[in-house]
Amino acid sequence: MAAEIDAKVLIEVFKALGNPARLQIMQWLKDPEAHFGAYEPIADRRTVGVCVTHIQAKAGLAQSTVSSYMSTLERAGLVRPTRVGKWTHYRRDEERLAELARAIGTTL
Repeated sequence: MAAEIDAKVLIEVFKALGNPARLQIMQWLKDPEAHFGAYEPIADRRTVGVCVTHIQAKAGLAQSTVSSYMSTLERAGLVRPTRVGKWTHYRRDEERLAELARAIGTTL
């Protein structure tokens, strides 16, 4: 098991997920094929993630807002970015999410 997750880390995760749009993005990224199938993939969504421009288009938010939201999710350890050419793709960090779920289960 990974190092114990402290309260400070959990607070950052809860803050990141406390925003409805960021929570929605995390839900969409759980099944990228179902939620982003209407967008032509630049790379494999399962292994590389979803292009930030597709997240922006689906969310209907400004590019700067989506970039800020994705940075917040990344800092909280919830998503991982991957560059493909000039595009940044994001996917959920499922291993980290499982660690966080265990920490919440034992801490709360």
